[in-house]
Amino acid sequence: MQPYPSGAKDPSPSDPVPPPPVQMAIRLMWIGAALSALSAVIGAATVSHLRDTILKVHPGYSAAQVSSAERGQALLYIFVGVISVGLWLWMSYVTRSGKPWARIVATVLFGLNTLYTALTLSITALGLVVVLLLWVAGLAATILLWRRPATAFFRPEPRT
Repeated sequence: MQPYPSGAKDPSPSDPVPPPPVQMAIRLMWIGAALSALSAVIGAATVSHLRDTILKVHPGYSAAQVSSAERGQALLYIFVGVISVGLWLWMSYVTRSGKPWARIVATVLFGLNTLYTALTLSITALGLVVVLLLWVAGLAATILLWRRPATAFFRPEPRT
């Protein structure tokens, strides 16, 4: 009797297996992608809570202008969410493949995420929790990528 084929390809000898810290960083990147999607949904769903803030900044706005500003903010949340999900998934892919520049790009993206987190004024407590969890996932993934066991995995192959 033969085992049921799983459909997954066996890693070839040329595909190095990432060390445990890199594997955990990749999982954290997947979690970051999911949290980014959740954050975008929460932001877009709670954008109507911005009405008071919009009116404080622009007291002369009509109801139509306030509504337009709310829709624009909702689209911005969705746009940033889609880009964030894409970046998290892309980084997990290039990290898994061991690209020598992956750690540097991940660190730069974490720095940008830190600035974004510092500038983000979340509308709801749930939104704030999700944004902070995103930041923690990025921090943990970045630290794991720079641990000693990960260094050999990201070294460029010697040229012959």
